[in-house]
Amino acid sequence: METLSITAFAPPAQLGPLDISIQQRISTEIDNLIEQLPGVESLTSEERRGIIARYSAVLEGNFIYWMTATLIAVRSAESRDIITANLFEEVRDSHPLMMRRFALAAHAFPTDGDALAVDADLTKVRLFMGKLESVPSLVAMAFFEGFIQRFMEYLAGLAAAQGSTEMVYTDVHGVCDIEHTQGLLRAISVESTSNPASEKVDLFEGVELLHGLIQTIVQG
Repeated sequence: METLSITAFAPPAQLGPLDISIQQRISTEIDNLIEQLPGVESLTSEERRGIIARYSAVLEGNFIYWMTATLIAVRSAESRDIITANLFEEVRDSHPLMMRRFALAAHAFPTDGDALAVDADLTKVRLFMGKLESVPSLVAMAFFEGFIQRFMEYLAGLAAAQGSTEMVYTDVHGVCDIEHTQGLLRAISVESTSNPASEKVDLFEGVELLHGLIQTIVQG
């Protein structure tokens, strides 16, 4: 499976120092999270169920909302086109339904306990997205798309260990999120150039919040 690579996103000659710094930080954060994942074989059935359920509790009802908030926040036409194309796929192909079918097939539909386990960290991310800061929102979503693409093989392994053969969600996102991440990184470059005020905010606030949310998804 193809993995996140800085050099795959854009030729170095097209990247400014800020773009390279952002991509390096995103790549490092994703690598750290992937390296910390517990081995599928070391988990109990309930632990595997919990990871899938908490992931589903976050993704199904929030990803399109986060991406829509980012669409509202950006200023450039090119950035809007990139995000709109992403949202078009999410809605046209009903990715939330893919997620639900995946969770149900793995006997991991979220319970109230699963939803409450991620609630505090999820609330922080929602409030961050509500700030409507263009570049930090794009950085956060590029990080999350990049993580999802890397996480799909692991998530499929969890489901398979639960006896599931329903892998449409993981198969689709293991491929499409490569292109989505590339598009978002392009949008970061465009938006940071057209919006100098973005340099005055914490570009990685959303990344740090999502990092914490992902750790809660995995650890419970």
